[in-house]
Amino acid sequence: MRKFKQLTFNDRLRIEVLLKAGHKKKEIADILSVHISTIYREIKRGRFEALNSDYTTEERYSPDIAQEKKNEALAAKGADIKIGKEREFADRIEEIIINDGYSPAAALAKVKEEGYTFSICVTTLYSYIDKGIFLNLTNKQLPVKRKGEKRVYRKTTAKRASKGESIEKRPEEINEREEFGHWEMDTVVGKKGVSKKSLLVLTERKTRKEIIMLLKEHTAAAVVKALDRLERKLGAKFRDIFKSITVDNGSEFADYEGMKRSRRGKKDRTKIYYCHPYSSWERGSNENQNKLVRRHIPKGTDFDDKTQREVDKIEEWINNYPRCIFDYRTSEQLFEEELRKAA
Repeated sequence: MRKFKQLTFNDRLRIEVLLKAGHKKKEIADILSVHISTIYREIKRGRFEALNSDYTTEERYSPDIAQEKKNEALAAKGADIKIGKEREFADRIEEIIINDGYSPAAALAKVKEEGYTFSICVTTLYSYIDKGIFLNLTNKQLPVKRKGEKRVYRKTTAKRASKGESIEKRPEEINEREEFGHWEMDTVVGKKGVSKKSLLVLTERKTRKEIIMLLKEHTAAAVVKALDRLERKLGAKFRDIFKSITVDNGSEFADYEGMKRSRRGKKDRTKIYYCHPYSSWERGSNENQNKLVRRHIPKGTDFDDKTQREVDKIEEWINNYPRCIFDYRTSEQLFEEELRKAA
């Protein structure tokens, strides 16, 4: 007989893996020894709309979103309107969200780190914003809205790389984010038909550390040159930090040999894996990080007047952004810890 039990975050991670593997809800319920209604509720709780690399959208399940909603629901019970008694705190919240582009959850983590005392949770903060309790802060200032209208995008054709290892051959420890040093790589493009420049974005899967480099041209040669610069900067450490890189099938990643070969010797500098066509969810970290990039550079922006110094500031902001998935620690903190372990 199955028990009605509270799911843990590890259970939610297993649900995500099982769904991606194609298991039915009944099978997942049996594996986790819970009632099938628990699985239905859980998937609904963690549901979000994802944008694929070909600009189509699809609904997926996120264990992080599900866990956050569960925590907020528990914390919100019996909440009172107390923000009027915490004026200094409220002013600081407004400043962080409006000026620094933080989400309400990240803003609460930031003010807690700064030593402010307060008595509201994330759900209550969203409620106060909706009700117009703040003097300057409204829903229009929020970087990400909780709900939005579905958009329809036209489907584009991906170019398959002629060589390279499929993501199907990627070891399980990489898939499960257990080992440090495995990255996802993508590009963020500027205004279509106008921008010659683009951004090369690398995301470390375990810590979500972000590296962003400005490409003068959106080409395979420009990507290889960027990796060459990074290797020269890191030297022998490159192989330890970049054990593998997973990319999509865009033409800018077609030079498999160029990306993996080292300029320091005959031994390859990294391993390259290619996602399946039209499967941007296989680079989920990249997809989520690109949303943070877009908070600073909206779609339709001309990149040609951007400088690397401006891009570095965006990179720094992302790496020091408090993350719910890490109990509101930052990617920079976790990345530095991993480097110390390796040393």
